Amino acid sequence: MNQLSVQHLLGIKHINKADIDLIFKTADHFKEVINRPIKKVPSLRDITIANLFFENSTRTKLSFELAEKRLSADVINFSASQSSVKKGETLIDTANNILSMKVDLIVMRHPHVGACDFLSKHVNARIVNAGDGTHEHPTQALLDSYSIREKLGSVTGKKIVIVGDVLHSRVALSNIYALKLQGAEVKVCGPKTLIPKYIENLGVGVEPNIRKALEWCDVANVLRVQNERMDINYFPSTREYTQLFGINKKLLDSIGKKIVIMHPGPINRGVELTSDVADAEQSIILNQVENGVAIRMAVIYLLAEQIKRN
Repeated sequence: MNQLSVQHLLGIKHINKADIDLIFKTADHFKEVINRPIKKVPSLRDITIANLFFENSTRTKLSFELAEKRLSADVINFSASQSSVKKGETLIDTANNILSMKVDLIVMRHPHVGACDFLSKHVNARIVNAGDGTHEHPTQALLDSYSIREKLGSVTGKKIVIVGDVLHSRVALSNIYALKLQGAEVKVCGPKTLIPKYIENLGVGVEPNIRKALEWCDVANVLRVQNERMDINYFPSTREYTQLFGINKKLLDSIGKKIVIMHPGPINRGVELTSDVADAEQSIILNQVENGVAIRMAVIYLLAEQIKRN
């Protein structure tokens, strides 16, 4: 198979294992490209991509933009805070105005769950979901799995624990789908108030004790506490959260095995991870950032190839 089974990347739940394998194979090629002295390929010279970010983003936006430029696409950047959205323009009107500039592909981040799905049904362009509300963030999950595969050789059969604010995390849900699809075992660990009620229906275990979670796993994917999404207090204090669920070097050294530490960023240093853990040899946080560009290049390239074929 040399093309994706989907026309848009709206979420991991819409793709299959063969899609993931194809994205990883393509990313392997692009990873080699971005480590060359000349980091550009002319693959998408005739493709125009619009980045529509209705929510603040630094890492994801930069990563997509770099991926698009490495592929030689024409890029339009759109930020909702400086746009007609502030004047009441609808999402479809915004998108159609941008599409009238002959845009082929839209990368969108939006605060509302399902916004990318909605847009894909109403506009004639390929859509990549760069995060919709607390729902999914598919390229982050793909780069996380790709980073695990690179470090441990495979994702199949590995034990992964997702630690922290699972309730508000689109990264957690996409990761659960992606890891299960590749045959990994998954548990979540965090305050009871930050674990979704029906999480076990996704085939995921719940481990309330951080030490036991770390003793069980091969990889700990640590999430940021998303204070900006919280309208009530989900735990008494940041200090208490850190005492119960923060990972420090002493705890890590005491479990008697080397586990891989990941974090989608940005890190609240001293809250979910201490600096000596974030910067430790077993941390692959910076590898995730590098792999993010290769994965996003692969996704955009594969969707653009479909446009060219049609």
